[in-house]
Amino acid sequence: MYIKKECVAMLLAGGQGSRLYALTQDMAKPAVPFGGKYRIIDFPLSNCINSGIDTVGVLTQYQPLVLHDYIGNGQPWDLDKLHGGVHSLPPFQTALGAQWYKGTANAIYQNISFVDRYNPEYVVILSGDHIYKMDYNDMLEYHKKKNADATIAVLEVSMEEASRFGIMITDEDDNIIDFEEKPKHPRSTLASMGIYIFTWKKLRQYLIDNENDETASKDFGKNIIPDMKANGEKMVAYHFDGYWKDVGTLDSLWEANMDLLNPNIPIDLYDPEWKMYSRNPIMPPQYIGSDAVVENSMIAEGCEIEGTVDFSVISAGVKIEKGATVTDSIIMPGSVIKAGAVVEYAIIGENTVVEANAQVGARPESVENRDEWGIAVVGHNVNVSENAKVLPKQIISENI
Repeated sequence: MYIKKECVAMLLAGGQGSRLYALTQDMAKPAVPFGGKYRIIDFPLSNCINSGIDTVGVLTQYQPLVLHDYIGNGQPWDLDKLHGGVHSLPPFQTALGAQWYKGTANAIYQNISFVDRYNPEYVVILSGDHIYKMDYNDMLEYHKKKNADATIAVLEVSMEEASRFGIMITDEDDNIIDFEEKPKHPRSTLASMGIYIFTWKKLRQYLIDNENDETASKDFGKNIIPDMKANGEKMVAYHFDGYWKDVGTLDSLWEANMDLLNPNIPIDLYDPEWKMYSRNPIMPPQYIGSDAVVENSMIAEGCEIEGTVDFSVISAGVKIEKGATVTDSIIMPGSVIKAGAVVEYAIIGENTVVEANAQVGARPESVENRDEWGIAVVGHNVNVSENAKVLPKQIISENI
């Protein structure tokens, strides 16, 4: 027997994350480490439980093993519920056969029976690759107050950025009167955040109709939302003015980590009023050697720092030997930076070793042609050999 829930969350976490290259070859994008002691998926999961939503379906597909292990029974997020809780939902075989998720709408369609178990009034659809803190209950109350069929969270962006997003055109009451998917010439700067609340009965029918339309692309942005708009459904925009970052690219992942070190940017991971939860192994406190130099950085538990670290995010269990230098970089869990190695403007994956006197990345001013500069990336479980060089913009996924 399943207890009726007012609202169920469906978290889309099955994308390949191809723009993160070496960091997502062996794991789904939402499982990528972030902020020293978290993974990207911790943000929507923590938002759910802090918002009072205790039933979450996580739709997985690409390289799901690390993500499934990490989510487990949901205990770190208080989502190990007898009625509800968190459920990993990979594609599965039915009497009609098996098929991969063909798009965001098809992924939810294939899990209609999961949602129906809880007979909810409302469903919130979330993405697994955004860094933000948001009270979904406030958005739900707004949805109910507006008597909406669909509510879409929006964020003001610059006109230059607007072409990268789905853009909402609204009237003075925030009713959505038009929608453009990544327009070349935007008519508005209200960008969709990929966070939707739908009245379930309404969405359920649109998902079925979309699935039966062989010409449709099975996507919320390309099909469901335009179809609802064309049919005159009540659709409203919910304005969000906090910190939000899509970390789907290497540059944005690096920038979001660096934002954690900027006191002027409002993303506090240690706010007791809105806790961020994660699954972390128990580790000893970090050790900072007597000759070490650490400035403007985040150092997680279990680290041993003997070298120099400045403006960097150092994840749990990292070792930085004496004489090593790490600046403006992200070092993911369990990695080792050996003596004399220099890591600048770089992302180092999990359990990677940068051997003595190797150089990874460089400062922007060290490159004559600025177009040739960018973040250097070394993937997970890689060995960068002694005296080797990884150039700016270079992406390494194998031993060198």
